[in-house]
Amino acid sequence: MTLRDLGLTGIRVTDLCFGTSPLANIPGLYGYEVDEQRAIATVRAALQSPVRFLDTSNGYGRDGESELRIGAALREAGGLPVDYVVATKVDPRSGFSDFSGARVYDSFHESLDRLGLDRVALLHLHDPERIGFAASVAAGGPVEALRALKDSGRVDAIGVAGGTLSVMRQLVDTGIFDVVLTHNRYTLLDRSADALIARAQTLGMGVLNAAPYGGGMLAKGPATTNRYAYGERGDAQSAAMRMQEACERYEVPLAAAALQFSLRDARITSTVVGVSSPERIAQTIALAGHSIPDELWAELESLTPPRSEWIDD
Repeated sequence: MTLRDLGLTGIRVTDLCFGTSPLANIPGLYGYEVDEQRAIATVRAALQSPVRFLDTSNGYGRDGESELRIGAALREAGGLPVDYVVATKVDPRSGFSDFSGARVYDSFHESLDRLGLDRVALLHLHDPERIGFAASVAAGGPVEALRALKDSGRVDAIGVAGGTLSVMRQLVDTGIFDVVLTHNRYTLLDRSADALIARAQTLGMGVLNAAPYGGGMLAKGPATTNRYAYGERGDAQSAAMRMQEACERYEVPLAAAALQFSLRDARITSTVVGVSSPERIAQTIALAGHSIPDELWAELESLTPPRSEWIDD
């Protein structure tokens, strides 16, 4: 794995990051169960891998199941390795809508307790589209609380992690955040986050690109699912099938091309890939290293769906 500077934060991370939402055991979202033993084994494999970056959230799973399982694995390992970066996100309490500054402090402390850590390097505002831009930056709101946590030295950097681009663009333009995380909007099938990524780079921000498989279609294969970014997308499925046919001619897994599309973009500091088993850790690293000829990249570029078929939010 390649180490990269996370914007101007002074933090260095590997260009690949393991996402841990699947470890929270959310069968309604992912279609499968992940028990505690499997989740802990997955984190153990992540800690032992060349990847030195892990992403989680207070809101992943009921009662922060993802963080609890990561914490159990860290205790088993004797603590967090000195070269390893853990990022988490602040969220409203499960079943509640409060996303005030006070809730940010509570979410942060809950996360530290679950993880068994006294600090995290990177703390994100998670899915701000839930409350919108104005409420996010209002006095006494979540952005103010995040800035205070950074100013007090409790975290090294603050980020904004979300989907809806209209809200994300406004928050990036404030210049308050050190890092931006976008998901499902910069892939082989959808380039709608391109302008956001370019803007973040001009501001010296670290850029994290999550869900390079579009929520599964580019990993499981378009013949298996028509879901992209948590919704049914027949247009994306058709384009993915054409891309898969091209990849097969070059004996390249579609998932390898999807992952490396993000990894090869110099503007992206790290690509976040969700993992659900120790086997997925090894598979992801193998896909990142799979040789892909220039001719295939050119063909895949020609098969990119038009802008009218990208996510428009």
